[in-house]
Amino acid sequence: MTDALFETTITSLPLIHKGKVRDIYAIDDKRMLIVTTDRLSAFDVVLPTPIPGKGKVLTAVANFWFAKLADILPNQMTGDAPESVVSASERDQVTGRAVVVKRLKALPVEAIVRGYLVGSGWAEYKQSGQVCGIPLPDRMQLADRLLEPLFTPSTKAAVGEHDENIDFERCQALLGKTVAAQVRDAAIALYKAAAEYALTRGIIIADTKFEFGLDEHGTLTLIDEVLTPDSSRFWPLDQYRVGENPPSYDKQYVRDWLTASGWNKQAPGPVLPQEVVERTAEKYHEALRLLTS
Repeated sequence: MTDALFETTITSLPLIHKGKVRDIYAIDDKRMLIVTTDRLSAFDVVLPTPIPGKGKVLTAVANFWFAKLADILPNQMTGDAPESVVSASERDQVTGRAVVVKRLKALPVEAIVRGYLVGSGWAEYKQSGQVCGIPLPDRMQLADRLLEPLFTPSTKAAVGEHDENIDFERCQALLGKTVAAQVRDAAIALYKAAAEYALTRGIIIADTKFEFGLDEHGTLTLIDEVLTPDSSRFWPLDQYRVGENPPSYDKQYVRDWLTASGWNKQAPGPVLPQEVVERTAEKYHEALRLLTS
């Protein structure tokens, strides 16, 4: 296990934003540096225990998908080396875990695509027979594959607050009808392409979250992270059973431990036992190996 980076201490660039997992720095008026730390958030709370190497795994997975899906939609990547924009003494904080990206206007909606009925979608379906206002057939079971992937957007919450699922009408109100339709169509196209590939690697992508921005010409652009174990629910294909919640390659292992611990899901989060830290790190690395080897 390598040493963990809980937060960055880069002083050669001005800090723009400290998110749940990523620290973002300004380079110039066209570019930003995004550093993925080893912080872990669950239930919208940043936990006090980092997962060593997690940020490097997330960066490698996201970079893989940005390259693989580039023909579907433009993305944030510039190709510039992160080491070239910080001082020499700070390069160890960015190597393998940072990217230089375009400065874009981020859209205030998270584009969630669900291919299977699980998580908050399953909870909502049991109550109303719908997911984010979309009616589904009767008598569906936990982990059922949906006939078509669903676009179920949510608002973006600040650190410590909870995202809120919204229907497409609310999404249109936030983004405008044209951009909302572009986001929906792009998110579904990206999910379908990724899910098809992942199946060939023995992974089911049950659901995922995309984020988008607009460049100076209004071009929709894929930003932030993409199809990582933090933003997606990855299931092993050979362990998938309808009616059960499969083990996963993502942070569901931590969520399950937190739920069993009796934590009230309010900050501050509990310290994770070493066994949970190590098992979680193993799951992240396994996802990277399966997808990219």
